[in-house]
Amino acid sequence: MPDPNLDKTEPVYTLSIAARLSNTPQHSIRQYIDKGLIIPFRTKTNRHLFSEVDISRLLCIRGYLNEEGLNIAGIKALFSLVPCWALKPCTLKDRNNCEAYHSSSYPCWEATNKGPECKNTDCRICNVYRISEQCQDIKSLFKKLIN
Repeated sequence: MPDPNLDKTEPVYTLSIAARLSNTPQHSIRQYIDKGLIIPFRTKTNRHLFSEVDISRLLCIRGYLNEEGLNIAGIKALFSLVPCWALKPCTLKDRNNCEAYHSSSYPCWEATNKGPECKNTDCRICNVYRISEQCQDIKSLFKKLIN
């Protein structure tokens, strides 16, 4: 059971504990990392550590796979639809030079060429990456952004 006094974004769980808490096999979590669905914290020794927020994200990914019938490519495409430029405003010129703005197959945190607002950003703590941890449908997100 997670500690209620712990900061939900604090990376404290090892891969094996994250697997147990999210009921997700370790090899699946590694695959989600490799495919860019989740960005766990990396220690200096290259070990992955997960926070409660990461556990929630893993549960969300499992829901997309098992309940919604999406595959990994579908989840990446869904995450790529999040309008990063609306959550983290940038100029039209910067948008046009940003890979994430033009891609519908991978989310902004996977883009190689990012705009100046995002170049030195830790994607784990960025609002664009964190919006998908709420596990809401994309229409709800668009409704919030428009209103």
